[in-house]
Amino acid sequence: ITETVINGSMKETIGFVQQILGLNLVPRKNGTLGNDTSLSDFSEMWYGVFLWAAVSSLVFHLPAALLSLATLRQHKIARFMPIAIILMGIIGPVFGGVLTSAAIAGVYKAAGKRMISLEALVFGVGQSFCVLIISFFRVLATL
Repeated sequence: ITETVINGSMKETIGFVQQILGLNLVPRKNGTLGNDTSLSDFSEMWYGVFLWAAVSSLVFHLPAALLSLATLRQHKIARFMPIAIILMGIIGPVFGGVLTSAAIAGVYKAAGKRMISLEALVFGVGQSFCVLIISFFRVLATL
């Protein structure tokens, strides 16, 4: 933790790694720093859930793309499959994740609740996990 002096008062600046591990990834509108990880504004809640959905989607899709790249590299047409897998890892959260994250944030805002960063992580990763499970079962149904 580094400390900086701003306008004569001490203000803690959280390091990047500590910010990630402390789930303080969402920029705050009210400018609070430190251990307060609760999200109160709609945009903070939406961004928190969306960020975790996008990151977890890439974490799920990158190993699949690397595996397909390694196994299909000599195939004439299927060698381009990793590009499609990476695009789905990006396009899915951009279109679907934006809407579902907004719906989750809207419910929290309408209920007057504050969302802690851990809840944003659970909802974001949960969205990606549900997509993974539905995709897996959809493939099994075709076999």
